[in-house]
Amino acid sequence: MLASQLLLHAAVLGLTILQALASNTFTAAVYEHAVILPDATTKPVSPKEALALMNKNMDVLEGAVKEAALQGAQIIVTPEDGIYGWRFTRETIYPYLEDIPDPAVNWIPCTDPTRFAPAPVQERLSCMARRNSIYVAANIGDKKLCNSSDPSCPSDGRYQYNTNVVFDPEGKLVARYHKYNLFRGETQFNYPKEPEMVTFETPFGKFGIITCFDILFHDPAVVLVSKLQVDTVLFPTAWMNVLPFLTAVEFHSAWAMGMGVNLLSANTHNIGTAMTGSGLFTPEGPAAYHYDSKTKKGQLLIAELSAQPRLSPTYPPAVNWSLYATSIEKFRDGNDTFSGAVRRDIFTFSDLRHRDGNYTVCQGDLCCHLVYRMSNQSKDEVYVLGAFDGLHGSLIKYHWQICTLLKCKSTDLNTCGEPVETAQTKFEMFSLSGTFGTNYVFPEVLYSGVQLAPGEFEVLRDGRLKSKHGTSKPLLTATLFGRLYEKDLPHPLR
Repeated sequence: MLASQLLLHAAVLGLTILQALASNTFTAAVYEHAVILPDATTKPVSPKEALALMNKNMDVLEGAVKEAALQGAQIIVTPEDGIYGWRFTRETIYPYLEDIPDPAVNWIPCTDPTRFAPAPVQERLSCMARRNSIYVAANIGDKKLCNSSDPSCPSDGRYQYNTNVVFDPEGKLVARYHKYNLFRGETQFNYPKEPEMVTFETPFGKFGIITCFDILFHDPAVVLVSKLQVDTVLFPTAWMNVLPFLTAVEFHSAWAMGMGVNLLSANTHNIGTAMTGSGLFTPEGPAAYHYDSKTKKGQLLIAELSAQPRLSPTYPPAVNWSLYATSIEKFRDGNDTFSGAVRRDIFTFSDLRHRDGNYTVCQGDLCCHLVYRMSNQSKDEVYVLGAFDGLHGSLIKYHWQICTLLKCKSTDLNTCGEPVETAQTKFEMFSLSGTFGTNYVFPEVLYSGVQLAPGEFEVLRDGRLKSKHGTSKPLLTATLFGRLYEKDLPHPLR
């Protein structure tokens, strides 16, 4: 019986590899998981209790893995915190951690579970991958002992890392990544001493892996794409949506387009903390995405993607993000402007007083230019053109350059920049550009109801973000989101 099962597994695996080799595409899946959370406690639970909670979450994830495989998916990504949730201190998360070895050890936990015991979570993830002949990416916690000879060793004698793992269709551990850019609340984890550039090869392209907050920084995210030339980035995340520019599907789709890679983004689903928004994003736009701020259900997304998007005939050409804006004669701020806050960032705004127009707004080294024509402007709605050039963030500060056409929350200009999810006004056309000092610019278009606009806008080689045929739905924001990584301040906690 065992021999026949092994032969069947080998046959399925061989067929999967042959299919991948014969195709320029692959089928990918992400699962947005409504995580079962632990009870809030100031005392660590027992390892048995920790594993019981993790098994509840893995029961759900295993169902998603099976369904994805049945629908032909060759790889699936699950969310950050998707196995144990959050609500932890450094001490209370410890029972949930395992010692995760370097993938160079050539280990299949499913068939050799005692080699690095105890590792029940790794064993189960490995078996999910092996039994379904699919790559499985998941987020778990790693622990590493250290001693006083290491000057960075924490007082409790161990490092604790927010960690992504990937198992191949045989169940072998092929990737381990320790999150480098921890969000301000992740005090239960340590930073690795240096950013890890983790890649792995598959029959359908070269993959890299990062986690959540990493996507906003140069290391390791930009290095993986620009220097290591990965085709696809795996992205487990627990992303809290922040309008108008940092809603998950909005920014993650824009990042994939700006960087020219596939991004497989799997978000945690928790409406109480505004976590939702997952997708399979490509250089051309979203292949599939999900945003649900009302229900408590998880969601499986599956799509066929280009295995090597840079070789695709539809791959977008290189963009000079400042070419058009800097070519405009007498490019200066010629409109009445006012200041307004997007969270703590003070933008320079100009309100669009007419149904159509040609506006320029400047701040610092950035000038933003907009040409537009509204098709059905609502009397109860106000739109502005805004510019921001400066540092963002309270504790961790990083440099943004942003040009944006956005809807204000009300007709009161003091509300411009506040979050708003609905609109009524459509545009016959818009063209937005800016004098960016960076090549890393991410184009965002967001419609009413927090919906993306696939296929309805384009980025021209001279740096203009343009509507193609007008907006089919009312517009919330059209934004060019630039990152000047070289102007970021040193990380205060590293």
